[in-house]
Amino acid sequence: MKTYDAIVIGSGISGGWAAKELTERGLQTLVLEAGRPINPETDYVEHVPMWEMKFRGMGDRMQRSKEQPIQQQCYACDEMAHKFFVNDLENPYTTPPDKPFSWIRGRQVGGRSIMWGRQVYRWSDLDFEANAREGIGADWPIRYADIAPWYDYVETFVGISGQTEGLPQLPDGKFLKPMALNCAEQLVKNAVARAWPGGERLVTIGRCAVLTEAHNGRAACHYCGPCHRGCITRSYFSSVNATLPAAQATGRLTLRPYSVVHSVIWDPKRGRATGVRVIDGQTKHPLEFKARVIFLCASTIESARILLNSDHSLANSSGQVGKNLMDHIMGGGASGRVDAPLDRDTIGNRPNGIYVPRFRNVGKNKSSFVRGYGFQGGGGRSDWGRGAEQAGFGAEFKKALRHPGPWGFSLYGFGEMLPRPENFVEIDKTKVDAWGIPVVKIHCAYGDNEKALVHDMSISGAEMLAEAGAHDIQPFTSDNPPGLVIHEMGTARMGKDPKTSVLNAHNQTHDVPNLFITDGACMASTACQNPSITYMALTARAAAYAVDAMKRNEL
Repeated sequence: MKTYDAIVIGSGISGGWAAKELTERGLQTLVLEAGRPINPETDYVEHVPMWEMKFRGMGDRMQRSKEQPIQQQCYACDEMAHKFFVNDLENPYTTPPDKPFSWIRGRQVGGRSIMWGRQVYRWSDLDFEANAREGIGADWPIRYADIAPWYDYVETFVGISGQTEGLPQLPDGKFLKPMALNCAEQLVKNAVARAWPGGERLVTIGRCAVLTEAHNGRAACHYCGPCHRGCITRSYFSSVNATLPAAQATGRLTLRPYSVVHSVIWDPKRGRATGVRVIDGQTKHPLEFKARVIFLCASTIESARILLNSDHSLANSSGQVGKNLMDHIMGGGASGRVDAPLDRDTIGNRPNGIYVPRFRNVGKNKSSFVRGYGFQGGGGRSDWGRGAEQAGFGAEFKKALRHPGPWGFSLYGFGEMLPRPENFVEIDKTKVDAWGIPVVKIHCAYGDNEKALVHDMSISGAEMLAEAGAHDIQPFTSDNPPGLVIHEMGTARMGKDPKTSVLNAHNQTHDVPNLFITDGACMASTACQNPSITYMALTARAAAYAVDAMKRNEL
């Protein structure tokens, strides 16, 4: 049996970066993906208009209700993109009756990097130091200075559009030119700046992994809009669009789809992981693959599941594998109508919105709760997308398309979730998936601090719209279950102490030196920013460390 230099489990955001870095640094690398291969020429369908869809964009709701009752809770699981989401009948999991969790998954080459929201925001030491400062969870073993060069590195490759703002709580990055605000967004931005001078609150364009100019052989975005259906021009970043092609170009990549990883193989005599057990996704035959080093990038919950299904509860001497599951909390904010010029329209189907960086518990600003939240959202005209997104017929419908409605504006909050040991995953030994692998039981619920954040979102969002002179302001709060933000984190956290954490400062498991975990499982806290750029930076950093250690014969 061939022994590879490295095995990467998963081909999504983290797995793609691991594949790129390991192959470019000289390693023969096998990438194992549970799902099918992707052919962009046929699978990317962002340009299919609604009137050419079989169900006119509504989808086969009866079929999806049967096969994807959980996945269809995500807005992106629509008629054209539902194929990028798992079949819930084949991929079950369990929860306690009083603790629902919406686990949104993509099993194909590229994973969820095909459908992700593409928002990318660096963390600062306000985030990396929070656990230590407040005595919550485990202290991060790194600080911003450790990861800043790796943020630079991945942003330079990815291509991030954004506006520099000079905020200490939201470090600026390596940006391409920003997308433009529309007139309603500029109106609100100016009003917020007047009401909170000095940058206490600030409205800026979102920082997103969508190109505004040609970059690394990929074309600039042309604002067609439905990015979750794919991107034939490769204008947004995904594993399929960028990192996997880079790895393939080295000649050192072996990509194996339909490879459902069961567990990691452990050799107690050598104190090393030697490979992985796989169930072939099509034949369901068991297989084994060997390697000198293993990168586990299967996603937060799936990576914990693989470890817990492995021999000797692998890498779990701390008892922390599966513990401290987190997701962001969303759903507080406000909406209203603003008096922006009616002779101006939106700027194409811009795949981005505005961002209001965290302003609670920043500097001397203290609240009754800990941590904070940011707002995403933006301005738009009602009925502007009718011709592309809704069915209609006849002359009157065509005339109506010339007269979109008034400008509206929304602020939608995303807040931090605290790490708590009572939020965890375990193996449910009473149930298996379609490949005979025991599934996870997920125990997760938001606490009082998260609920306080959501309440405050509705108040502060309404305040900002009021300052902008908005009409019909509607504050709102939502009772979304954990998981639906699709930012799961924390089941194999990094830490300084092997007794209270799974990974060290280089994403290397304390117990198994040749096993690295660089997906969301590694996170010791969530901050309030979208986490994917941090996964990418940590993965690139860990891969460099692993290759150097291999050259020193330490792995």
